[in-house]
Amino acid sequence: MSAVGQSQPMTLADWLAWQEGLHDRPIDLGLERIRAVAGRLAPLPPAPRVITVGGTNGKGSAVALLEAILRAAGYRVGCYTSPYLQRFTEQIRVDGAEVGEAVLCEAFQRVEATRGEVALTAFEFTTLAVLDLFHRSALDVAILEVGLGGRLDAVNVVDGDAALITTVDLDHHDWLGPDRESIGWHKAGILRRDRPAVCADPDPPRRLLEYAAASGARLWLRERDFTFSALDGQRWIWHCAGIRRTLPCPALSGEHQLANAAGVLALLHAMRARLPVGEEAIAEGLRTACTVGRQQVLQGPVQWWLDVAHNRQAIAALASTLAATPCAGRTRAVVAMRADKDATALQALAALVDVWYPAGFPGPRGREAGELAGLISAWSGAARPVTYPDVATACEAAAGDAGKGDRIVVFGSFVTVAAVLAANPMRHWNHG
Repeated sequence: MSAVGQSQPMTLADWLAWQEGLHDRPIDLGLERIRAVAGRLAPLPPAPRVITVGGTNGKGSAVALLEAILRAAGYRVGCYTSPYLQRFTEQIRVDGAEVGEAVLCEAFQRVEATRGEVALTAFEFTTLAVLDLFHRSALDVAILEVGLGGRLDAVNVVDGDAALITTVDLDHHDWLGPDRESIGWHKAGILRRDRPAVCADPDPPRRLLEYAAASGARLWLRERDFTFSALDGQRWIWHCAGIRRTLPCPALSGEHQLANAAGVLALLHAMRARLPVGEEAIAEGLRTACTVGRQQVLQGPVQWWLDVAHNRQAIAALASTLAATPCAGRTRAVVAMRADKDATALQALAALVDVWYPAGFPGPRGREAGELAGLISAWSGAARPVTYPDVATACEAAAGDAGKGDRIVVFGSFVTVAAVLAANPMRHWNHG
C-alpha cells in the first residue's frame, strides 16, 4: 500500500487517514521499523543538540519550560510533543510556531518515498516526518517528548544529548507493566552512556536507578543533586551544585510545576557547557511558558478549569491546586475517562467537588457514564449523580446550573478536554 503517485495532492486529513491503515495495529512498540527507515531518510540527530523528555506526568509542561527558556536565550528550537488537543500540527513547533500543514505533508511524502515495504504505525510515520522536517529547519536544539514508555518508543530512535524523566506513575499498564518498577524501567530506556540525565521524581523506582547505573548515564536526582522550595507564591528557590537562585514562579498553574521547573533547570545546568543559558533567559522563560489543557483556567463570571489529568498522580495534583485556590461559589466537575484508567483516583476530589457531571467516553476503550456515577456514589455516600452521553452535553448542563462565582472543572483525558476546547466554552456557554 503506497501513497506515492496519487493523482491529486493529499491533504493532511488524507495523510492521517491513510496512515491509520498502514499497520495492522495502532500501537506496536519497537525500534526496528523506524530505525530501518530513519537510516535512509535523513541524518540523525535532527539538530546539533537533542533533549529527550520522558515520564508519566509533567512531560508537556517540561517541554514548554525548556522551549520558553531556550528561545529566550536566543536558540532556534524545535519541539515535538504528543498527543494533540485541537490541531494535529500543534504537536510540532519550529522556533515557537506550529508547522504548516503543507510543510508537514511534504515531509510525509518524503517518508513515504523512503519507507519501501516497511509497515509503519501512524506514530512512527509522523515521528519520521518530524525528524526529517527538523533536520531541514537549521535548529540549534530539538526537544523530543517520548510518546509512550521510553525504551521502545519511536522517539527513542534518536540518541539524545540529555534526558529528563519527570515522574513515574501507574499508567499504560497493558504496554509498560503493572507497577512503578516495570514502568520506571521502560522510562529509563531514554538514558544514554556518558550523557547527562535528570529524574525529577522524588521517589524514583529502584529499577530505574539500576537501569541508569548499567547504562552509564550521568544521572542527577531530586533531593540528592538538586532541591527546591516555595517562598511566597511569586518566587521560589532552586538549589543545585552549590548554586542558590531565587526565581519567579512558573506561569503554569499548580504547585507541582515547581518540581517540573526544578528538573528542567537541573538538566540545563548539566548541559551548560554545550548549551549555556543566562539567568535572565531562565526568568523570562519561567514567566512566559504556557501549555493548553494542563490546569488551564478560562476566566469569567464562571471559571472553566481544563485538565487532561487521567491517572492517580495527575488527579491528585489537580486536587491540590483546587484546594489551594478556593472559589466563591460551587465547584462542578465534568469527568469522562477511558475504561483502562483508574477511576478510583477521583476520590482525591471528594471534598472539593460539590456537583458531579459524569459523561460517556467515546470509542472502543470508552467508559460509560453510569460506571463513573456508580463509583462516585459509592465512595461519596451521596445520591447517584445524573449522567450524560458525552462531554459537550455534560458541560452544557453544568453551565446551565452554574451561577456567578462557580467554577466548572473538566478533566479525565486529552479527548475530554479537546471536546471542550472545540466548543469554546467562554463563547458557547457564555455567562457574561
